[in-house]
Amino acid sequence: MLVDFKRPSSNIKYLSSLSSENWLELALSNPIEILIDHAHCERKAAGVAIQLMFRYPSEPDLAEVLSPIAREELEHFEKILVLLKDLGHSLKALKPPPYGAELAKCVRKEEPYRMLDSFLIAGLIEARSHERLSLLALNSEHKSFKLLYESLLESEARHFGIYWKLAQTKFSKNETNKRLEELSNIESEILSQTFALPRIHS
Repeated sequence: MLVDFKRPSSNIKYLSSLSSENWLELALSNPIEILIDHAHCERKAAGVAIQLMFRYPSEPDLAEVLSPIAREELEHFEKILVLLKDLGHSLKALKPPPYGAELAKCVRKEEPYRMLDSFLIAGLIEARSHERLSLLALNSEHKSFKLLYESLLESEARHFGIYWKLAQTKFSKNETNKRLEELSNIESEILSQTFALPRIHS
């Protein structure tokens, strides 16, 4: 166990569970691998935003909302690449955790529920990223890592809010929150079974 384990002063909304101390110990013990995985996460997040724009090209105002997210995620990706290079490392392929694939199985195939689930799962991933980057920022002893994680916290939280609001433009608040609670419970269950790899979402 970590002696001086620190958590954010407030919990991240809509997450059904907190990350374990085991995950944080593993992450802090493998900072470069976590950083490389984080780069992949930012790249994938940009891809999700772009994919949704292509899937729903006629959806009013969707491209105007998602294009800035995709651009910002790629800016984060590039920021991590610079830090990796400064530390004498570069991007490489990593074995992905089952997190993303398992969540993707929860997306219903019929519309408009496919859209709702896609928005909410994208948002939940952003919320979990925010929680875990907060933990890394609070507990990392490496100044460069702390500064990086702190610089990304606001955007991760904002991105979750954007996806949640997108869901509410098409569905009632009650239906949105009910499905979000269901997906949040599933997300927590996935994480409770997979923390063997040093990954942002393991």
